[in-house]
Amino acid sequence: MSKNDERVKINSTTFKSLVGSLRYLAYICPGILFAVGLVNRFIETPTMTHCKALKRILRYIKGTIDFSLFYEYYNSFELVGYSDSDWVGDMDDRKSITSFVFYMRDTTFTWSSKKQPIVTLSTCEAEYVATTICVCHSVWLKRLLKELWMP
Repeated sequence: MSKNDERVKINSTTFKSLVGSLRYLAYICPGILFAVGLVNRFIETPTMTHCKALKRILRYIKGTIDFSLFYEYYNSFELVGYSDSDWVGDMDDRKSITSFVFYMRDTTFTWSSKKQPIVTLSTCEAEYVATTICVCHSVWLKRLLKELWMP
C-alpha cells in the first residue's frame, strides 16, 4: 500500500473510527498489531485500497476469534529469538521494516515489527540493522529476566 495508490477517496471519519477501534482491540489480539499499524499510516487520506485492507483485518478477526496464546509454567527460561527485515517495506519513505520474535519454550514471549530509523541501501544492510535491534532487545530481556531471578 502507498499514499499514492488510488484517487478514489472514502469517508475519513468512518475510517478513523474503525482504525481507532482496531487499535484498541490490538491490545487483546496482538496478531493484528502490524496490520493495524500499517493501515494507520494512511488515516489522513484513506482510499478504497486502504478500506479493503481494513475489511481484510476485520475478516481475519472474525475467522480467528477462538484463537489465543497459552502460557505454561516451566522451570527453564531459555529464550530463542528470530529477526528479519523487509527491505524497502514502505514505498513512500523507502524505509525497511524490522521484525523480531522471542520464544520461551513453545510460547511467544515478546515480538516487534516496526520501521527502521534509517534508510538502508541494500538488503544486507537492512538485515544487519534488524539483527542489531534484535540483539539489543535480547540483552535487555536477559537483564530483565536476571532481575526477576530467572536465570
